[in-house]
This record gives sequence, structure tokens and C-alpha cells, in this order.
Amino acid sequence: MIQITDQAAAHISKMLAKRSLGEKGLRVGVKAGGCAGLEYTFGWDVKPKPGDAIFSATDGGQVFVDPKSLRFLEGSVLDYDASLLSKGFVISNPRATGTCGCGVSFTIDDSIPETRVVHGEVEGKDA
Repeated sequence: MIQITDQAAAHISKMLAKRSLGEKGLRVGVKAGGCAGLEYTFGWDVKPKPGDAIFSATDGGQVFVDPKSLRFLEGSVLDYDASLLSKGFVISNPRATGTCGCGVSFTIDDSIPETRVVHGEVEGKDA
């Protein structure tokens, strides 16, 4: 499960309304890269893809996460930082064992149990 703060939920709803491109949610993912080995990705999507986990925000927006990324993001908190020095979505990830100074790149313990999404439901040893 991924928790979505009220600030993140409000920004998701605001951006979906502002963009008016038929998008229904924020896609959050993880890909190889960055100085620590993995990095977070963010984008807007019209609908979830088959196998995606779907998390609902309080303001009606949604967050879509593919099954591979969910393995790295399970238990995370999605927030939105609107400080003067930086603006954007930030993830507090309890599974990250190290981060880069940029805050976008991270490392993770490889011994994390497998998590799968079946028909939108999360399954796994810790689910």
C-alpha cells in the first residue's frame, strides 16, 4: 500500500483539472538509474494498465503503480513539497536503505519479499 498525503492529493486533483487532457491519475514508478542505482518516476496517465495497483487520493485523483515498481514502493508515503527551494512530489520510502543528495535516487535492500498485484489486489508475503 502507498499512503497519499492530503497535500499530494490536492496537487494531483489540481493538476488533473488544470491539464484537462483526460488523465485520471498520477503514475508513480521506479527505474534503474541515478547515482544510487534506482530513481523515482512520475507522469500522468489516462487509465491504469493491466496489473497496476490503484491507490485513491482523498480528492478523487488516483495513483497508478506497476507491479515491479510496487515491490520497491510498498509502505511508502507520497507527499507534495511546495517549499521555496523545491516543488514536486516526494516519496518517503521505508524500504530505501540509502539515498543520493538529490533525493530522487535511492538504494534498497534486495532481501525484500516479492509483492504481486492480481486483479488490482496486492498479494505477497507481507501483504
